[in-house]
Amino acid sequence: VQLQASGGGLEQPGGSLRLSCTASAVTLYHYRIGWFRQAPGKEREWVSLIRRGDGDTYYSDSAKGRFTISRDNGANAVYLKMNSLKAEDTAVYYCAASLRQDDSGGYYIPTEVDDYDYWGRGTLVTVSS
Repeated sequence: VQLQASGGGLEQPGGSLRLSCTASAVTLYHYRIGWFRQAPGKEREWVSLIRRGDGDTYYSDSAKGRFTISRDNGANAVYLKMNSLKAEDTAVYYCAASLRQDDSGGYYIPTEVDDYDYWGRGTLVTVSS
């Protein structure tokens, strides 16, 4: 599975960006998709995820209320719309995928790097005036 994250760039504080995660040869609808980010000198951290199919979505505390994850099945893509950007959002953003089944009750929220099997190259988001 080859994933590609795109849509990063330079944006001013308060601005918006939409990141895209696409793949060739596989249908992303069947995969759990997570967005992670890594700022310079910091560990990779989870930002958001969407469960397989028309699954539930989840956000980190820093993303909640500002970011929205969504699927575009026609485009075979998963988007991360980021609004009200802050300087601390500056990082390389990665999308990741997994075919693993969720637990039957859906109690576990897969926010760890090890919860994902496939990773794309990141896209750099810089928030600066």
